[in-house]
Amino acid sequence: MTQPSDDQGPLPQARIDTIPLLILAGVVIVAFFLIGSASTWVTLTIAGVAMGLLIFIMASGLTLVFGLMDVMNFAHGLFIAIGAYVGVSTMKAFSSAAGSESFLENLGALAPTLLGAVVVAGLIGAFFERVIIRPVYGQHLKQILITTGGMIVAEQLIHVIWGPDLLPLPRPETLRGSFLVGDVAIEKFRLVAVVVGLSVFAAMMLVLNRTKIGLLIRAGVENKEMVEAMGYRVRRLFVWVFIVGSALAGLGGALWGMYQENVTVHIGAQMMVLIFIVIIIGGLGSVGGCFVGALLVGLVANYVGYLSPKVALGSNILLMMIVLFWRPQGLYPVNRQ
Repeated sequence: MTQPSDDQGPLPQARIDTIPLLILAGVVIVAFFLIGSASTWVTLTIAGVAMGLLIFIMASGLTLVFGLMDVMNFAHGLFIAIGAYVGVSTMKAFSSAAGSESFLENLGALAPTLLGAVVVAGLIGAFFERVIIRPVYGQHLKQILITTGGMIVAEQLIHVIWGPDLLPLPRPETLRGSFLVGDVAIEKFRLVAVVVGLSVFAAMMLVLNRTKIGLLIRAGVENKEMVEAMGYRVRRLFVWVFIVGSALAGLGGALWGMYQENVTVHIGAQMMVLIFIVIIIGGLGSVGGCFVGALLVGLVANYVGYLSPKVALGSNILLMMIVLFWRPQGLYPVNRQ
């Protein structure tokens, strides 16, 4: 019997669709000529990237839950709000360290604030999946109704625990203000948001594409029965996907609260509009698409807000319409990857 040859060479690699990336670069270049001032353009670009990456952190968990678990979780904003409010309480507990002029002491306040938001949102996500989501797997209409109801109930519980008033969430002292590079003013906290957002994106891509767990998750989406026949519990993997998605929403909520420097009970519901726009633009289930879509939304919002403030509110909806007319399944639909 003929043995297969080992000289057939490596398997062909999937080609990366560069058109959405070129569009992203094109938006940045066109904005440069429309704005006219290089310093203003750099400031707006950094602000747009920071905003986009914060939205990506919050949206990435939901796009995984939609794309991998086929769960319509309209209560995702709950985990954003929980992360923000836990951030308020933790930052208040470490107020002396947060108010210090030492970066290391500030880090001693920032790290537990973000970690607390991640842990609490993840734990509530585990409870939410077990009690609310699990009984309605595969039933989209019931998922929409029950998760929306869960969001309303949770908002009332937040009122009970933290009160109905707007609460301050100040940034650590050394992350306040801006520094100048020539004529360009760059906010310190926005650079932190860029670093955290890029780190989350790199970690997610590494886990999904370079680890056994990521392989099992993607295989479970394609053929759940085959993976279970090999002895792996796909349901447990998907539960962890939901928990990680909730934890990322909590992280994003705490960062967004510091970005705005205040928190209200509606912070999650307000962000859900942008999050849905991002995951629709990017393609359901696509982490890469979510990343590019979030950057597009952040940059367009900042550029349009500067050039024509009256159009800014509808700019992201218009962006979504243009993308969907061109690619109805989003920039990077999962079946293309």
